[in-house]
Order: sequence, then C-alpha cells, then structure tokens
Amino acid sequence: MKDWFDSLDRRERIFVFVGAIIVGISLIYVLAWAPFDRQHKELEIEVISLERSILSLRPIRSMIKDGVLSKSISITQNQQSPIIIIDQTLRGRGLDRYRKRSQPSGENGIRVEFESVSFDELIIWLGDLGEQYAMYVQSGSFSTSSQTAPGRVNASLTLERTP
Repeated sequence: MKDWFDSLDRRERIFVFVGAIIVGISLIYVLAWAPFDRQHKELEIEVISLERSILSLRPIRSMIKDGVLSKSISITQNQQSPIIIIDQTLRGRGLDRYRKRSQPSGENGIRVEFESVSFDELIIWLGDLGEQYAMYVQSGSFSTSSQTAPGRVNASLTLERTP
C-alpha cells in the first residue's frame, strides 16, 4: 500500500490524504459522538419531563401541608361502603375476574371469595386496602388452586374497616 501511495502524483497523494482524514472524522462521529449525543438528548428530554411533573405537584404539596387534601381524601374514603371500595380496588388491580363472590358482613365489613387468584397480587391489594381505606383482614383462609399454575390460591377473606 505504501508503494502504491508513493507512486501517486503529489496532487493525488494530497487528495487521498484529505479523503482519509474526512473518512476518519466521519467514522469517529458516527461510531463515538452520535450515540453519546443521542443519549444526552434523551436524558435532557426526560429531565424536562420530570421537572414539569414536579411543578405540577407543587400545589398538591401545599394542600397536604395545610391538611386540605388528606381531610378530603379520608372523608371521601370513609363515606364509601365496603362493597364499593372492594369493587373499585379489585377493578383497579385487575383482580375482579378472580372474585367468585362478595357479600357484606356487618356495618363496616365484607366477605370476599377468590378463585385461582395470584397470591402475590392479592397480598399487594390487601396492603393497598390497609393503607388507603383502613380495611384489614379479620379472618381468612387460603387453599391451593386446582389450576397447575404456581402461585395461585383460592381465598376466603373477611375484611373490616377500622374507624
């Protein structure tokens, strides 16, 4: 290759040399700079989106400090009957299709039966009920599901809302 390069005229050598530099710079840009620049732009867009989210939450933060939001949430949640709370939260988690039966149990209670429900999802749902609605399991029973899928159970739970 060196012999070929030496056999070229002076103009041709300059032309080949400049072309090699342009190709080298292009390769550096395409293989090194462009991916970093693309990632930088994506991160910049994500930061802008998060900043907008934070700005939209500031009014809620002041409402929480003043106690306005927590009072309105607890009033709304305490006014709903257990059957409505259970129905809404099961639909929100996608567990309503596993509910076999639900019936009121006293003034602040409800008995819910599930068939072949994911144990993990059921426990997460129960945690949400406790945190958001002050509803806790008073009694319950679990049995393995007849389906062969692991992690599936049949459950019968009695839930009550604490005042």
